[in-house]
Amino acid sequence: MTLGLIGIVLSLVLLITLVYRGMSVVLAAPIAALFAMIMSGVPILATYTEIFMPGMAGFVASYFPIFLTGAIFGALMTVSGYAKDIATILTQRLGPKRAMLATVLTGAIVTYGGISVFVAVFVLFPITRELFRQADIPRRLIPATIGLGIVTFTMTAIPGAPQVQNIIPGQTFETDTFAAPGLGLLAGTLIFGLGMLWLEFRKRKLAQKGEGFSDLTQLEEKEGRGADLMVGQGGPAQTEEQDPGANTASTGEQPSGQASQRAKTEAPVRELSATNQFFPFIPLLVVILVNFTTTFFIFPALDWSGLEAERFGGITLDDRASIWAVLLALLAAILSILFLHMRNLRSLMRAVADGTRQSFLPIFNTASEVGYGGVIASLGAFTIIRDGMFGLTQNALVTSALSTSVIAGITGSASGGMTIALNALGDDFRQLAIDQNISMEAMHRITALGSGGMDTMPHNGFVVTLLLVCGMSHRESYKDLAMISLVVPVLVTALMIPFVMLVGSF
Repeated sequence: MTLGLIGIVLSLVLLITLVYRGMSVVLAAPIAALFAMIMSGVPILATYTEIFMPGMAGFVASYFPIFLTGAIFGALMTVSGYAKDIATILTQRLGPKRAMLATVLTGAIVTYGGISVFVAVFVLFPITRELFRQADIPRRLIPATIGLGIVTFTMTAIPGAPQVQNIIPGQTFETDTFAAPGLGLLAGTLIFGLGMLWLEFRKRKLAQKGEGFSDLTQLEEKEGRGADLMVGQGGPAQTEEQDPGANTASTGEQPSGQASQRAKTEAPVRELSATNQFFPFIPLLVVILVNFTTTFFIFPALDWSGLEAERFGGITLDDRASIWAVLLALLAAILSILFLHMRNLRSLMRAVADGTRQSFLPIFNTASEVGYGGVIASLGAFTIIRDGMFGLTQNALVTSALSTSVIAGITGSASGGMTIALNALGDDFRQLAIDQNISMEAMHRITALGSGGMDTMPHNGFVVTLLLVCGMSHRESYKDLAMISLVVPVLVTALMIPFVMLVGSF
């Protein structure tokens, strides 16, 4: 048992190391799982084919439609020019003096509207860079500013968010994406407010030191380049999109092959957007409205008794409502873009094909981590870890948030960490919550919040990609990014737990 426990710990270290060094999670996860199998002395082939692969396949079966439609929607928003238009409209309204606020609000709108965080990065970076140049804000703050808008409150806190981190808890707690709306809005407001306070504080501190936009980055100093490259040439040239199907900031995707992708978009992207400034927001509004109306009005009004049939596995509406609502919302948004650009269907259909291809890697990255988690949970030594988790506290909210956050931090994936935790311990969380009279909606919201903190450790795929896009090193920008996407969300989650215990969910 002791050797098996050591094997689990070392396999986690191996997984982190391999991912941090750029190996795809699709390959790194089974390698790390193999190491744990060997140390535990379990049958390797049987464990791989009967535990790892079913766990991986189960995640794909459940969430591939969301990743697929999300990827297509993101590609269409990019090619149509709507994503860039939204960023431009907001920044024009707020002006360069509010560069950081404009960036955060733009990121929040596009990600709450269903656009992948990876797509949002490539849309936001060029505009944010120009705003920061006009306001003379140090470039080291660009990653944290973008991160606050797309991988914090709109990913896990705001009710109705179509991101997969807000969908996964519904499968365990039989809730929808609007679970505990008051609690989510309160947590989201705190994350947004504390994040903006930190950004403003850091801007003033750096300004007092005389640091501005034109200061050379470490990459520029190393290569002997001037800051004019960042302004005149657009910095490290990036693609307009990268794996837009990654609905989380933490799919575990690594920037392998990004050098070729950066070169790919030196050519200008064809703009198809309408001149009406309301049009770019229509697809995002469609996502929100369809998700809301299907969840609260259409689904409850229909007869779902047929789901009890054996061919459907005896599921109920509560088991699938969150996935179905978001899926219909994204499909409706895709159709709205196609309708608004019927004259450019050929270009849009190419974007549909691109989005389809780009949906594969993100979901298989996360699914591979889920398969790894299934192997770890099946090992005898895992009972020590499980008992240790529940030994720290018997509070259902604390145990769920802590387990999810720790596993997400280890794997570098919010969605992967949450799926692993809920697959292994979800039934225990539910029973504890029932025994303690804690609502399933509160469990949903706290678990989602817990997934969005420690996931952004330095080896996280989104962190690595974001810093690469912005031309920054971990040493320059990770401290501020970690404060925004790790410290603040963890702190707010910790504050929300006693709040729920005192007043309940709302």
